[in-house]
Amino acid sequence: MANRGPSYGLSREVQEKIEQKYDAELESRLVNWIIVQCGEQIEHPPPGRQHFQTWLMDGTLLCKLINSLHPKGNEPIAKISESKMAFKQMEQISQFLKAAEIYGVRTTDIFQTVDLWEGKDMAAVQRTLMALGSLAVTKDDGCYKGDPSWFHRKAQQNRRGFSEEQLRQGQNVIGLQMGSNKGASQSVQAENKDALYFVGLFRVANIEFRPEYRQKESKEFLS
Repeated sequence: MANRGPSYGLSREVQEKIEQKYDAELESRLVNWIIVQCGEQIEHPPPGRQHFQTWLMDGTLLCKLINSLHPKGNEPIAKISESKMAFKQMEQISQFLKAAEIYGVRTTDIFQTVDLWEGKDMAAVQRTLMALGSLAVTKDDGCYKGDPSWFHRKAQQNRRGFSEEQLRQGQNVIGLQMGSNKGASQSVQAENKDALYFVGLFRVANIEFRPEYRQKESKEFLS
């Protein structure tokens, strides 16, 4: 049960809107994942937002969850307490949040301690746990347990490197482009130099990796 008094007036309206964002279906998925991931005899909570809050609010399960996503011996939280003291419980929630951020969860996806402990925004708690699950599935380091379809894999960056030869060819494209604009002022050409350089790299990459583009470039060069 939430550890806070009733809301009145405008604050009540705001709280109702926050509570409407809470997803019961997501709750079920997260509960299943936490139970499987922690690998212990954890009691399944009754359904509902307040029960979900009570289940997590002492921080014990959250700390066990983040520890389970690391190799044995490399857990971020050394000691997990089952204390009933409020400050200890909030401290553990804070430890989980710090560890989750180090794990890779974006700051904008991290809930505030009071969101869980006082039940102010359980939708934000769900958002953090979903982001954590998505990261765990994406890392694919053997620590994730459960159905991978419970979370979406995050898009991986596809950085393309250029060899020294490709960089030289990019510079050649700049020369051709600059030479075709003899009437332009030197200042304008200087401003466009960097842009033309990256255009050159793009064209070099396409010529190398796409045969149809290579054929098109040859025709344009000969015409």
